[in-house]
Amino acid sequence: MLKIKRSLLILLIGVLCSVGVFAKSNKDIVLATTTSVRDSGLMDYLIPSFESETGYKVKLIAVGTGKALQMGRDGEADVLLVHAKPSELKFMKNGHGKERREVFHNYFVIVGPKDKQKMSSVEDALGKISKEKLNFASRGDNSGTNKKELQLWNKNRIIPKGGWYIISGSGMGATLKIASEMQAYTLTDMATYLHLSKDLDLEIKVGKDKSLLNQYGVITIDPSKNKYINAEGAKVFMDWISSDKIKDKVGKFGIEEFGMSLFVPDRKN
Repeated sequence: MLKIKRSLLILLIGVLCSVGVFAKSNKDIVLATTTSVRDSGLMDYLIPSFESETGYKVKLIAVGTGKALQMGRDGEADVLLVHAKPSELKFMKNGHGKERREVFHNYFVIVGPKDKQKMSSVEDALGKISKEKLNFASRGDNSGTNKKELQLWNKNRIIPKGGWYIISGSGMGATLKIASEMQAYTLTDMATYLHLSKDLDLEIKVGKDKSLLNQYGVITIDPSKNKYINAEGAKVFMDWISSDKIKDKVGKFGIEEFGMSLFVPDRKN
C-alpha cells in the first residue's frame, strides 16, 4: 500500500509540474548584441536598470552583428540589438525575426595616428590610406562595423589588400587597441572610441559625415524556431528599451564625461 501511495504521489507531482504548478517562470533572456554597445559601456549602464525594473535576468552575448544575426537564425538568442540595417531587413524578410524597431543611432568615425595628416572626407581618407599604404586595422569579423567598412571601400572603388591592411578578427575595443599600438587607421563607432580614448594614441580623422550613420535596431526572434525562445521576455526587453523613459536615459549616456550623448535616441517608434 505504501508503495502504491508513493507511486501515486510521484505521478501527481509529475502532472502538476507538467501544467506549471511547480514550474518556475522563465525570467532569463538571452540578448545577442554587438561588441560596440558592450565596449562603449552602454550595456553596463542599461542592463542593471532593466533587471531591477522587470525582474528579468539578461545573459549578454557580445559578438559581431553577423554572428548575432546567425544566433537569431539558429534560435540561440531571444532578442538582438544590432547595427547593420540591410542585413537586419533581410533577416526580417526571411522570417527569422518577429518584430524590429530602430531605437538609437550614432556615427562611425575614422580614427588614426595623432600626426599632421589631414583628411577632409571619407573619400579623401580612404584614398590616402590606400595610395600611401598607411596601416589600416579592419575587424574582419562580419560585424556591423566591418560591413560598413567594406561598403565604404566598395563605394570608393578601392580593394583593400596588402601588408598595410591588417585583419584583427576582433571586437571593436580590441581593434582600437591594435590600431593604437600599430599607429594604424580604423573605422569605429564614436561611442566606443570616446569611451576608450584615454588609453588610445589615436585621434578622429573623419567624422560628422552623413555616410557614416550608425543605426541600431532591436529584433525579437520568431518563437516558432524552438520551444526555448523566451518570446515574452524578448518583448518585455523590446518595449522597455524603446520606451520614451529609457530613450531619455540613453540620451544622457556620456554627457557628463564627454559633454555629448554617445547614442542619439530615435523618437519615431
